[in-house]
Amino acid sequence: MKVDRTYDVLVAGGGVAGVAAALSAARAGVKAAVIEKTILPGGLATSGLVIHYLPICDGVGTVVGQSMPEEFLRLSVKYGPERIPADWRDPASASRYRTYFSPASFVLALDEALEQAGVEMWYDTLSCAPVVEAGRVTGLEVENKSGRRRLAGTVVIDATGDADVARRAGAPCVEGDNMLSNWALETSLGAAEEAVRRRDGYGLLQVNKFNRDRAFCWGVSGRKVTEFVLASRRQLRAHYAGRQREEGKDAVYPLALATQANVRKTVGIVGRSSLRVGDAWMPRPDGVGVLTHSTAGGGAQLPVWEIPYGALLPRGVDGLLVAGRAIGAEDEAWELLRPIPPCVSTGQIAGAAAALAAKRNCRPHEIDLDQLRCGLRAAGAKCGLEELYGRLWRDRVPCR
Repeated sequence: MKVDRTYDVLVAGGGVAGVAAALSAARAGVKAAVIEKTILPGGLATSGLVIHYLPICDGVGTVVGQSMPEEFLRLSVKYGPERIPADWRDPASASRYRTYFSPASFVLALDEALEQAGVEMWYDTLSCAPVVEAGRVTGLEVENKSGRRRLAGTVVIDATGDADVARRAGAPCVEGDNMLSNWALETSLGAAEEAVRRRDGYGLLQVNKFNRDRAFCWGVSGRKVTEFVLASRRQLRAHYAGRQREEGKDAVYPLALATQANVRKTVGIVGRSSLRVGDAWMPRPDGVGVLTHSTAGGGAQLPVWEIPYGALLPRGVDGLLVAGRAIGAEDEAWELLRPIPPCVSTGQIAGAAAALAAKRNCRPHEIDLDQLRCGLRAAGAKCGLEELYGRLWRDRVPCR
């Protein structure tokens, strides 16, 4: 198959990890493109209606998600309502640096950022298969209204969330269980009346979230993903049937349903190194970023982890980086990677690393990590615990 176009960095998947990767690469001065199967950037944050931008602080007032995670939080509310707790910096407060957002607002802001950076988007385009030559991923076969074509990339980034490119290229992967999870937007007469009374439209942003804590399906089976989606919508039907019997059909009803399956964990790569829960507060030799616990409450120092670069490098396949929830992780560390902030962080790291490899004409595992860290710092990111807290960072570590 003839190569249609060639890019320095080619990103599979336009969720928040893929968008961050492409922006990071483009801002580093290389030609970047994103292949996205829907027509919306943002992935589960927008198409999946997961409209909670989870916290990017450590629970006692320090921003852990500097640079792109903070930029994306601001983008999520740029064209919509905003409620960031005013007291999140107060160590005595239980508040954290987070917000809910309108998915449509986030889409518009992401579009704008991508256009300004010069990223070439391929919407309504499916990444069908990686192109592998002598063990190295050199591009993607894609399909859209124009038919099947091949796009080449000096470096390819797998931001599919399910390690689709890495897995199909032959990289070893591990699978995870899912709980039945479903997000939907709704409207209600009560919410509208309260919004009018307060003269505040933020209250109109109503979300219905269901999680059932049991293993449900493997996210890499096409048949079972369909079963997952149908089961989640049966759950919604039962919910609204009950509420409408009590409140009336005109008083409450669903407004929008997710157009992307709300699976939480599917597949992760076996990386050259891994993120592990037990490695909190431990410097990593290949540490290139930091993340904290996004789902815990504030008011106490929360653990912070360094992101190892090797977790973005799949074993057994060259020329490929992975960003988002599918990077190399062990035990419950997968839970740390699901939210938006760590997906953005790993996307930024992957994009910067890919740009460096493309410029140096080397492979992702061959780049100089000090040069990578230098580039990330120039963009405002923190690459390790000492950078985040200073030389006395160990004084922050609670007794374990």
